[in-house]
Amino acid sequence: MPFSHHSHSGQFCQHARNTLEEMIQAAIAKGMIVFSLTEHMPRDCLEDLYPEEIEAHLNPFELFRAFADYYDTALRLRSRYQHMIELPIGFEVDYIRESSITLINHLQNLYKFDFFIGSVHHVNTIPIDFDKPMYQRAIEAAGGTERDLFEAYFDAQYEMLKALKPAVIGHFDLIRLFCSDPDKKLADYGGDVVRKVERNVDFICSYGGITELNSSSIRKGWKEPYPKKDVCEIIIAKGGRFTFSDDSHAVDQVGLNYHRVLDYVEDIGLTEVHYLMKLPMGQTRINVLDACVVKTLTLEELKGHQFWQS
Repeated sequence: MPFSHHSHSGQFCQHARNTLEEMIQAAIAKGMIVFSLTEHMPRDCLEDLYPEEIEAHLNPFELFRAFADYYDTALRLRSRYQHMIELPIGFEVDYIRESSITLINHLQNLYKFDFFIGSVHHVNTIPIDFDKPMYQRAIEAAGGTERDLFEAYFDAQYEMLKALKPAVIGHFDLIRLFCSDPDKKLADYGGDVVRKVERNVDFICSYGGITELNSSSIRKGWKEPYPKKDVCEIIIAKGGRFTFSDDSHAVDQVGLNYHRVLDYVEDIGLTEVHYLMKLPMGQTRINVLDACVVKTLTLEELKGHQFWQS
Protein backbone atom coordinates (compact mmCIF):
# COMPACT_ATOMS: atom_id res chain seq x y z
CA MET A 1 0.00 0.00 0.00
CA PRO A 2 1.19 3.57 -0.50
CA PHE A 3 0.67 4.36 3.17
CA SER A 4 1.38 3.03 6.63
CA HIS A 5 -0.07 4.19 9.94
CA HIS A 6 2.19 2.24 12.28
CA SER A 7 5.98 2.32 12.52
CA HIS A 8 8.87 2.20 14.98
CA SER A 9 12.56 3.03 14.79
CA GLY A 10 15.63 1.72 16.56
CA GLN A 11 16.35 5.26 17.66
CA PHE A 12 13.39 5.20 20.06
CA CYS A 13 12.40 1.53 20.34
CA GLN A 14 14.67 -1.07 21.95
CA HIS A 15 13.45 -3.92 19.72
CA ALA A 16 13.76 -2.02 16.42
CA ARG A 17 16.60 -0.95 14.11
CA ASN A 18 17.59 2.13 12.09
CA THR A 19 17.02 5.80 12.84
CA LEU A 20 13.72 7.61 12.49
CA GLU A 21 15.09 9.55 9.54
CA GLU A 22 16.19 6.36 7.81
CA MET A 23 12.66 4.97 8.22
CA ILE A 24 11.21 8.09 6.60
CA GLN A 25 13.72 7.94 3.76
CA ALA A 26 12.81 4.29 3.11
CA ALA A 27 9.11 5.19 2.88
CA ILE A 28 9.91 7.99 0.42
CA ALA A 29 12.07 5.67 -1.67
CA LYS A 30 9.15 3.22 -1.94
CA GLY A 31 6.79 5.96 -3.15
CA MET A 32 4.55 6.06 -0.08
CA ILE A 33 2.21 9.03 0.22
CA VAL A 34 1.72 8.75 4.00
CA PHE A 35 4.05 7.29 6.62
CA SER A 36 2.89 7.76 10.19
CA LEU A 37 5.42 8.01 13.01
CA THR A 38 4.10 6.09 16.01
CA GLU A 39 6.70 5.17 18.59
CA HIS A 40 5.57 3.28 21.69
CA MET A 41 4.32 5.27 24.66
CA PRO A 42 6.56 5.18 27.74
CA ARG A 43 5.53 2.93 30.62
CA ASP A 44 5.58 4.35 34.12
CA CYS A 45 5.88 1.13 36.15
CA LEU A 46 9.24 -0.63 36.49
CA GLU A 47 7.45 -4.00 36.45
CA ASP A 48 6.15 -3.28 32.94
CA LEU A 49 9.58 -3.05 31.33
CA TYR A 50 10.41 -5.99 29.11
CA PRO A 51 12.98 -8.47 30.46
CA GLU A 52 16.51 -9.43 29.50
CA GLU A 53 18.38 -7.31 26.97
CA ILE A 54 15.26 -5.59 25.65
CA GLU A 55 14.68 -3.09 28.48
CA ALA A 56 16.21 -4.56 31.64
CA HIS A 57 18.91 -1.87 31.56
CA LEU A 58 16.37 0.99 31.51
CA ASN A 59 14.01 2.69 33.94
CA PRO A 60 10.74 4.56 33.35
CA PHE A 61 12.46 7.96 33.57
CA GLU A 62 14.66 7.05 30.60
CA LEU A 63 11.61 5.97 28.61
CA PHE A 64 9.91 9.32 29.23
CA ARG A 65 13.05 11.21 28.27
CA ALA A 66 13.34 9.22 25.04
CA PHE A 67 9.67 9.87 24.28
CA ALA A 68 10.16 13.63 24.59
CA ASP A 69 13.18 13.36 22.31
CA TYR A 70 11.09 11.35 19.83
CA TYR A 71 8.45 14.07 19.65
CA ASP A 72 11.02 16.82 19.04
CA THR A 73 12.84 14.71 16.46
CA ALA A 74 9.62 13.84 14.63
CA LEU A 75 8.63 17.51 14.36
CA ARG A 76 12.06 18.41 13.00
CA LEU A 77 12.04 15.61 10.45
CA ARG A 78 8.52 16.42 9.31
CA SER A 79 9.63 19.97 8.61
CA ARG A 80 12.51 18.59 6.55
CA TYR A 81 10.55 16.03 4.51
CA GLN A 82 6.96 17.32 4.40
CA HIS A 83 7.34 18.42 0.77
CA MET A 84 7.97 14.76 -0.16
CA ILE A 85 5.61 12.74 2.04
CA GLU A 86 2.81 13.16 4.58
CA LEU A 87 4.14 12.41 8.08
CA PRO A 88 1.40 12.34 10.73
CA ILE A 89 3.01 12.23 14.16
CA GLY A 90 1.43 9.94 16.69
CA PHE A 91 2.22 7.20 19.17
CA GLU A 92 1.11 3.67 19.95
CA VAL A 93 -0.71 3.39 23.23
CA ASP A 94 -0.51 0.30 25.37
CA TYR A 95 -3.43 -0.41 27.69
CA ILE A 96 -1.96 -2.40 30.58
CA ARG A 97 -4.21 -1.44 33.47
CA GLU A 98 -6.80 1.21 34.30
CA SER A 99 -4.16 3.77 35.23
CA SER A 100 -2.77 3.53 31.68
CA ILE A 101 -5.66 5.74 30.54
CA THR A 102 -4.56 8.60 32.79
CA LEU A 103 -1.02 8.37 31.44
CA ILE A 104 -2.18 8.26 27.80
CA ASN A 105 -4.42 11.30 28.24
CA HIS A 106 -1.54 13.16 29.92
CA LEU A 107 0.79 12.39 27.01
CA GLN A 108 -1.76 13.51 24.45
CA ASN A 109 -2.43 16.76 26.31
CA LEU A 110 1.27 17.42 26.75
CA TYR A 111 2.46 16.76 23.20
CA LYS A 112 -0.63 17.33 21.01
CA PHE A 113 -0.09 14.38 18.71
CA ASP A 114 -2.01 14.15 15.44
CA PHE A 115 -3.49 10.78 16.40
CA PHE A 116 -2.68 7.61 18.28
CA ILE A 117 -2.98 3.88 17.69
CA GLY A 118 -5.03 1.97 20.22
CA SER A 119 -3.30 -1.31 21.07
CA VAL A 120 -3.34 -3.94 23.77
CA HIS A 121 -0.16 -5.96 24.37
CA HIS A 122 -0.94 -7.14 27.93
CA VAL A 123 -3.69 -9.10 29.67
CA ASN A 124 -3.73 -8.90 33.46
CA THR A 125 -0.47 -6.92 33.08
CA ILE A 126 1.28 -9.90 31.38
CA PRO A 127 2.64 -9.41 27.83
CA ILE A 128 0.85 -11.64 25.32
CA ASP A 129 3.09 -11.08 22.27
CA PHE A 130 6.60 -11.21 23.78
CA ASP A 131 7.20 -14.97 23.75
CA LYS A 132 5.36 -18.24 24.28
CA PRO A 133 6.29 -18.68 27.96
CA MET A 134 4.77 -15.30 28.82
CA TYR A 135 1.75 -16.11 26.68
CA GLN A 136 1.29 -19.30 28.71
CA ARG A 137 1.55 -17.29 31.93
CA ALA A 138 -1.18 -15.03 30.61
CA ILE A 139 -3.40 -18.05 29.92
CA GLU A 140 -2.98 -19.28 33.47
CA ALA A 141 -3.67 -15.84 34.94
CA ALA A 142 -6.84 -15.50 32.85
CA GLY A 143 -8.34 -18.79 34.03
CA GLY A 144 -6.41 -21.60 32.38
CA THR A 145 -7.74 -21.82 28.82
CA GLU A 146 -7.16 -19.90 25.63
CA ARG A 147 -10.85 -19.04 25.55
CA ASP A 148 -10.46 -17.37 28.96
CA LEU A 149 -7.48 -15.40 27.67
CA PHE A 150 -9.22 -14.35 24.45
CA GLU A 151 -12.24 -13.10 26.37
CA ALA A 152 -10.01 -11.18 28.79
CA TYR A 153 -8.05 -9.67 25.88
CA PHE A 154 -11.15 -8.42 24.08
CA ASP A 155 -12.50 -7.06 27.37
CA ALA A 156 -9.26 -5.13 27.89
CA GLN A 157 -9.48 -3.89 24.30
CA TYR A 158 -13.04 -2.70 24.95
CA GLU A 159 -12.00 -0.76 28.03
CA MET A 160 -9.26 0.92 26.01
CA LEU A 161 -11.65 1.73 23.17
CA LYS A 162 -14.29 3.22 25.46
CA ALA A 163 -11.82 5.40 27.31
CA LEU A 164 -9.77 6.63 24.35
CA LYS A 165 -11.67 6.22 21.07
CA PRO A 166 -8.41 5.81 19.12
CA ALA A 167 -8.42 6.91 15.49
CA VAL A 168 -6.61 3.70 14.46
CA ILE A 169 -7.02 0.32 16.13
CA GLY A 170 -3.75 -1.62 16.17
CA HIS A 171 -3.41 -5.34 15.31
CA PHE A 172 -6.97 -6.12 16.40
CA ASP A 173 -6.42 -9.85 17.04
CA LEU A 174 -2.82 -9.78 18.26
CA ILE A 175 -3.92 -12.27 20.93
CA ARG A 176 -3.70 -14.99 18.27
CA LEU A 177 0.05 -14.57 17.66
CA PHE A 178 1.21 -17.30 20.05
CA CYS A 179 -2.01 -19.28 20.33
CA SER A 180 -1.96 -23.05 19.79
CA ASP A 181 -3.70 -22.79 16.40
CA PRO A 182 -3.55 -19.35 14.72
CA ASP A 183 -5.89 -20.60 11.96
CA LYS A 184 -8.63 -21.60 14.40
CA LYS A 185 -11.75 -19.47 13.97
CA LEU A 186 -12.81 -17.38 16.93
CA ALA A 187 -16.26 -19.00 16.83
CA ASP A 188 -14.63 -22.36 17.56
CA TYR A 189 -13.42 -21.14 20.95
CA GLY A 190 -17.02 -20.93 22.13
CA GLY A 191 -18.04 -18.86 25.12
CA ASP A 192 -18.40 -15.13 24.53
CA VAL A 193 -15.37 -14.60 22.32
CA VAL A 194 -17.27 -13.68 19.13
CA ARG A 195 -19.85 -11.65 21.03
CA LYS A 196 -17.08 -9.56 22.60
CA VAL A 197 -15.47 -9.00 19.20
CA GLU A 198 -18.79 -7.86 17.77
CA ARG A 199 -19.29 -5.52 20.74
CA ASN A 200 -15.87 -3.98 20.17
CA VAL A 201 -16.47 -3.57 16.44
CA ASP A 202 -19.83 -1.94 17.09
CA PHE A 203 -18.15 0.60 19.33
CA ILE A 204 -15.37 1.33 16.84
CA CYS A 205 -17.96 1.93 14.13
CA SER A 206 -20.00 4.17 16.43
CA TYR A 207 -17.26 6.80 16.65
CA GLY A 208 -15.65 6.32 13.23
CA GLY A 209 -12.48 4.47 14.20
CA ILE A 210 -10.40 2.72 11.56
CA THR A 211 -8.98 -0.79 11.90
CA GLU A 212 -5.53 -1.38 10.47
CA LEU A 213 -4.68 -4.28 8.21
CA ASN A 214 -1.26 -4.89 9.72
CA SER A 215 1.23 -6.80 7.56
CA SER A 216 3.68 -7.54 10.39
CA SER A 217 1.94 -10.84 11.12
CA ILE A 218 3.07 -12.15 7.73
CA ARG A 219 6.75 -11.70 8.54
CA LYS A 220 6.02 -13.52 11.82
CA GLY A 221 4.73 -16.57 10.00
CA TRP A 222 1.06 -15.90 9.30
CA LYS A 223 -0.47 -16.26 5.85
CA GLU A 224 -2.52 -13.07 6.24
CA PRO A 225 -2.36 -9.76 8.10
CA TYR A 226 -4.02 -8.85 11.38
CA PRO A 227 -6.96 -9.13 11.71
CA LYS A 228 -7.78 -12.53 10.26
CA LYS A 229 -10.63 -13.07 7.85
CA ASP A 230 -13.28 -13.98 10.43
CA VAL A 231 -12.72 -10.65 12.21
CA CYS A 232 -12.63 -8.73 8.92
CA GLU A 233 -15.96 -10.26 7.95
CA ILE A 234 -17.51 -8.90 11.14
CA ILE A 235 -16.04 -5.43 10.55
CA ILE A 236 -17.21 -5.38 6.93
CA ALA A 237 -20.72 -6.56 7.85
CA LYS A 238 -21.01 -3.71 10.35
CA GLY A 239 -19.77 -1.06 7.91
CA GLY A 240 -16.33 -0.59 9.45
CA ARG A 241 -13.36 1.03 7.76
CA PHE A 242 -9.82 -0.23 7.17
CA THR A 243 -6.42 1.30 6.70
CA PHE A 244 -2.97 -0.20 6.16
CA SER A 245 0.10 -0.52 8.33
CA ASP A 246 3.41 -2.33 8.03
CA ASP A 247 4.23 -1.97 11.75
CA SER A 248 7.82 -1.66 10.54
CA HIS A 249 10.68 -1.88 13.01
CA ALA A 250 13.48 -1.50 10.42
CA VAL A 251 13.94 -0.07 6.94
CA ASP A 252 13.72 -3.51 5.32
CA GLN A 253 10.24 -3.91 6.81
CA VAL A 254 8.78 -0.70 5.33
CA GLY A 255 6.04 -1.86 2.97
CA LEU A 256 7.10 -5.48 3.46
CA ASN A 257 4.53 -8.04 2.23
CA TYR A 258 2.15 -5.32 1.04
CA HIS A 259 1.59 -7.18 -2.24
CA ARG A 260 0.20 -10.06 -0.18
CA VAL A 261 -1.99 -7.63 1.75
CA LEU A 262 -3.38 -6.34 -1.55
CA ASP A 263 -4.33 -9.90 -2.48
CA TYR A 264 -5.98 -10.23 0.93
CA VAL A 265 -7.96 -7.03 0.39
CA GLU A 266 -9.39 -8.46 -2.81
CA ASP A 267 -10.06 -11.82 -1.14
CA ILE A 268 -12.15 -10.33 1.68
CA GLY A 269 -14.08 -8.17 -0.76
CA LEU A 270 -13.01 -4.66 0.19
CA THR A 271 -13.78 -2.04 -2.44
CA GLU A 272 -12.13 0.92 -0.71
CA VAL A 273 -9.54 1.70 1.94
CA HIS A 274 -8.81 4.77 4.05
CA TYR A 275 -5.84 6.76 5.24
CA LEU A 276 -5.14 9.76 7.46
CA MET A 277 -3.61 13.07 6.46
CA LYS A 278 -2.63 15.92 8.74
CA LEU A 279 -4.91 18.91 8.41
CA PRO A 280 -3.29 22.11 7.12
CA MET A 281 -1.97 24.54 9.71
CA GLY A 282 -4.76 26.43 11.43
CA GLN A 283 -7.55 23.97 10.58
CA THR A 284 -9.08 21.85 13.31
CA ARG A 285 -11.77 19.23 13.74
CA ILE A 286 -13.61 18.55 16.99
CA ASN A 287 -13.79 14.75 16.95
CA VAL A 288 -11.65 11.68 17.44
CA LEU A 289 -9.57 12.55 14.36
CA ASP A 290 -9.16 16.13 15.50
CA ALA A 291 -5.85 16.80 13.77
CA CYS A 292 -6.32 14.59 10.72
CA VAL A 293 -8.73 14.11 7.86
CA VAL A 294 -9.75 10.71 6.52
CA LYS A 295 -9.16 10.14 2.83
CA THR A 296 -10.60 7.30 0.76
CA LEU A 297 -9.08 5.28 -2.08
CA THR A 298 -11.07 2.86 -4.19
CA LEU A 299 -9.47 -0.50 -4.78
CA GLU A 300 -8.83 0.41 -8.40
CA GLU A 301 -7.16 3.69 -7.41
CA LEU A 302 -5.04 1.82 -4.91
CA LYS A 303 -3.94 -0.81 -7.43
CA GLY A 304 -2.95 1.91 -9.88
CA HIS A 305 -0.57 3.65 -7.48
CA GLN A 306 3.12 3.83 -8.35
CA PHE A 307 4.00 2.06 -5.10
CA TRP A 308 3.33 -1.30 -6.73
CA GLN A 309 6.00 -0.65 -9.37
CA SER A 310 8.70 0.23 -6.82
